[in-house]
Amino acid sequence: MRQPPDWIDAQLERRGIRDERVLDAMRRVPRELFVPEQDRPHAYADAALGLPHGQTISQPFIVALICQALALDGPEHVLDVGTGSGYQAAVLAELAGSVVSIERIPELAEQARTNLQAAGYGERVELHVGDGWQGMPARAPFDGIAVAAAAPEPPPALLEQLADRGRLVLPVGEHAQWLVVVDRSGGRTRVRALSPVRFVPLVR
Repeated sequence: MRQPPDWIDAQLERRGIRDERVLDAMRRVPRELFVPEQDRPHAYADAALGLPHGQTISQPFIVALICQALALDGPEHVLDVGTGSGYQAAVLAELAGSVVSIERIPELAEQARTNLQAAGYGERVELHVGDGWQGMPARAPFDGIAVAAAAPEPPPALLEQLADRGRLVLPVGEHAQWLVVVDRSGGRTRVRALSPVRFVPLVR
């Protein structure tokens, strides 16, 4: 299917996505290749879509909001926690120098690998099966970390893997969730709330 001609304006720009690099990345990534085949007619709908094992692919606006909050310039080394279908990892691959993605469910990771390959990102995303709470210490530090599942608080391991002047974006909370940005500078962190959200939990 083709991208609807007005979806970037209607879903992203009108709701505060102003980073041109993010908007261009969202245009370039074929979202339909990352959703289950039966949902491809709805690939560009302003809604999250279901994945196997009770997981979801976030709505386009939330992916764009996370990517905008990371404020990537191009050369950064980024960790994507909760690969899911691989869609957010692909968008990040358009924005960063290198992307490491981690998924706890092997079947989802395998499908994401297939999706990324089909969309042309197979060599641009380093995909691992593992525990998102623990991150990827062997590949740290990261200039940016994007988390696609909600935790009660920022996982300490992810904070430790964040480079100085790096940024972590994740949903925090259980029943009431907020997407927050954690900035790290000089060994200190600062937290800013962006938007109320609803994500699946980050499972240990």
